[in-house]
Amino acid sequence: MKRRTTHLALGAVAVAAAVTGGVLFLGNGRGDAGASGRDGDLPPATATVRRTDLVQSKTVDGKLDFAQRRTVKSAVEGTVTVAASEGKTLTLGQALYELNDKPVTLLYGPVPMFREMKVGDRGSDVLELERGLRDLGYGAHLYVDTRYDTDTEAAVKRWQKSLNRETTGRVGRGDVVFQPGPVKVVSADAALADQVGPDTPVLTVGSTKPVVRAQLDQTDGPLTARGTKVEVTLPSGKTVAGDVTGTVRPEGSAAEGGADAQDGIIVEVALDGGVKAASGEDTKVSASVKFVSEARKGVLVVPVEAVVALRGVNGGYGLQVVRGTTSTMVRVETGMTADGLIEVSGPDVREGLKVGVAKS
Repeated sequence: MKRRTTHLALGAVAVAAAVTGGVLFLGNGRGDAGASGRDGDLPPATATVRRTDLVQSKTVDGKLDFAQRRTVKSAVEGTVTVAASEGKTLTLGQALYELNDKPVTLLYGPVPMFREMKVGDRGSDVLELERGLRDLGYGAHLYVDTRYDTDTEAAVKRWQKSLNRETTGRVGRGDVVFQPGPVKVVSADAALADQVGPDTPVLTVGSTKPVVRAQLDQTDGPLTARGTKVEVTLPSGKTVAGDVTGTVRPEGSAAEGGADAQDGIIVEVALDGGVKAASGEDTKVSASVKFVSEARKGVLVVPVEAVVALRGVNGGYGLQVVRGTTSTMVRVETGMTADGLIEVSGPDVREGLKVGVAKS
């Protein structure tokens, strides 16, 4: 994904430092707490101490997608007679696609379809099948368990008849696909009339939960932590909040035979509001993703250039407070920096004070 803009705060006050005559200055002034002077000591420019929110952030491009993206492969050989419908949401009992003029049906369950199922079989796949038949209305007299018995066979035949399939009472490997729940068709990987064989990708699906994926640098590890707050500007211009849910393997990573995975870290962001948040958005247009690494609410701030490194054994930092034609150096404690501003505090600092700023 293309990188956008970086607004990371520069670390400590020393970002504005310059060494002059062996003394470290971050701004302009006499550099002694409590010192005062007249016209000759006034700074070349001033700024006002104000109260605001400071936010350290990084903004990159992102792509609107769906969680748990995975590929669905054909279990048997055949010809695609109805291709998957990109963008469509499919639920229990609906056809993902058709192979040899027969629907490949979506059923719910964590265990994949790995064999033909028939009378006498036992297993968790049989349990999934029976649950699906019951929920679709074909298992009125079916006891849902792990045994494929004659009641299961009868329910399968009723289901097959509704699909205009041969009523064999058996379920072949290529007849159904088990997925954890409803799916969103992200892409159709096999087109109409394509010949497919075992393990040929036919479509790519994801959950119905919209997410945004964005690439960060390897050095941005702290921003990838689960729960990191994110602000996403969607293609329509609408801004929604979200949270980092984790990392995913980059598309085309080294493990997939493509670019080196060390190029970056792909993070997945869940949007507040779920499906509604992304409704009607163009998934082909980039979103803007702002990762918030730290925030301070309602703090006193000044431009970084206003802070002065104090001389003397006590050291520390100060502000040159300007009152009329005089100025006084007051000691301050410094905090977070962001967007050229620095947090300041101390008994002599209050909102509205005029302070000296070094000439830019």
